[in-house]
Amino acid sequence: MIGARRKARLVDAILVKTGPRDAWQVLANGGIFGAAAAASIVSTSPSWSALGIGALAASTADTWATEVGTLLGGEPRSIVSGERVPPGTSGGISVAGSAASLAGAAFIAVLAPLTAWDAPFHAIAAGGVAGALVDSLLGATVQERYRCDACGAPTEQPVHRCGERARHAGGIRGLDNDGVNVLCSLVGALVALVMS
Repeated sequence: MIGARRKARLVDAILVKTGPRDAWQVLANGGIFGAAAAASIVSTSPSWSALGIGALAASTADTWATEVGTLLGGEPRSIVSGERVPPGTSGGISVAGSAASLAGAAFIAVLAPLTAWDAPFHAIAAGGVAGALVDSLLGATVQERYRCDACGAPTEQPVHRCGERARHAGGIRGLDNDGVNVLCSLVGALVALVMS
């Protein structure tokens, strides 16, 4: 993967999961799309296409924003407070990451007609951007956060990379990044459905 070492150096102390996606991450990012795809096999309703492609656009927009923003975005700012936050911090945004989010949503919107996923371009793109925006807002406000008392670093890890147990510093316990990603996909799906 492009920039994997640099990205790991920037975010390993913050993120719980780094490296290849695990099964929960795949389900969180692709579960709604997969359910809509399965439903579209047994139902001819165009709603399933809109739901599925909107969810995929949101996951893609969020993923592109994270990957590009981490590598090229410099020091991001909190979407809520505007303060600078370390790269990898949930709810942190940058110009490069925001542009990548829009590009990811548009990419799925362009490909959708080629793969018979029937929803208007504007609905798919709006669903993608809305989902990624909600992901950032939830990441900054209600996603569980920790702080390592030993080294003072903010983290999403209950046990920090330094080996010390971190204390809960905010957000809803149990609402981790995977949970936020499910909500991101759901928002993208619903926006695309409503706008179709």
